[in-house]
Amino acid sequence: MSRIVLLDGGMGQELIRRSSLAPAPLWSAQVMMDEPEIVEAVHCDYIEAGAKVLTLNSYSATPERLARDASEELFRPLQARAIDIGRAAIGESEITIAGCLPPLFGSYHTENLPSFEVCLETYRRVVAEQQQAVDVFICETLSSIKEVKAAVQAAVESGKPVWCGMSAMDEDGTRLRSGELVSEGAAAAKEAGATAVLINCSWPEAVTQALPILAETGLPYGGYANGFTKADDLRLGGTVDGLKTREDLGPDQYADHAMGWVEAGATIVGGCCEVGPAHIQKLAQRLDQAGHQITGKL
Repeated sequence: MSRIVLLDGGMGQELIRRSSLAPAPLWSAQVMMDEPEIVEAVHCDYIEAGAKVLTLNSYSATPERLARDASEELFRPLQARAIDIGRAAIGESEITIAGCLPPLFGSYHTENLPSFEVCLETYRRVVAEQQQAVDVFICETLSSIKEVKAAVQAAVESGKPVWCGMSAMDEDGTRLRSGELVSEGAAAAKEAGATAVLINCSWPEAVTQALPILAETGLPYGGYANGFTKADDLRLGGTVDGLKTREDLGPDQYADHAMGWVEAGATIVGGCCEVGPAHIQKLAQRLDQAGHQITGKL
């Protein structure tokens, strides 16, 4: 059967469940400062569940978010903290460590993006902090072609493989949340040098709808969905604790979706927000039972 890259799952919601602190706009970054041990514990739980790729917990540690919600001076310390925690969780195990290039200002919203040149320069700053510590870069939850081009170009300049994850409209998996076509986003990612294309932080149904479009690039493709009822209700600077969780996406149901993606040709699968260690464990079991080789590398 196929070699399937198994990613980890969501971090933010797991931290909310485990932390004694109230959620804040810089949630996952704040926890690294105040309760780093639970971030490491979540990483370890995903590895124990069978994930072969661990993504750095630096999603909210962009200069723009820090300048808005705390202080930009935290940028380098938080990036370093994410790397240290990830390395501690991996230890001597054969786990691929992935750098994270997220939306710069906030998830799902593209209306306040600066120019391509400004985005590119910021992504280059993130890449510079992470490139010596990671095996691959994952550009994730990108909702516009401008973000795709800037993030992928910056990551490609590192010389590392680059997997580009885009967020699609939940009810129309053919379009990015900006309204632009997934086909155009995937083509832009390929042109910029991405080595794989994915849909992430969207409904599983949107991932299913988008996969044939991703396949047209000729690149390896896949997806990792979220479990929110309506993710784009999240406002800029808001916290995800106000979003509602779907009740029809337990570990078995999520694995059904993901195994459908594999049957459709996907070779990279995992989970995003509200998809936790139990989901990844069930998916790993299903992949193993189907005879697939679970790996951390394409």
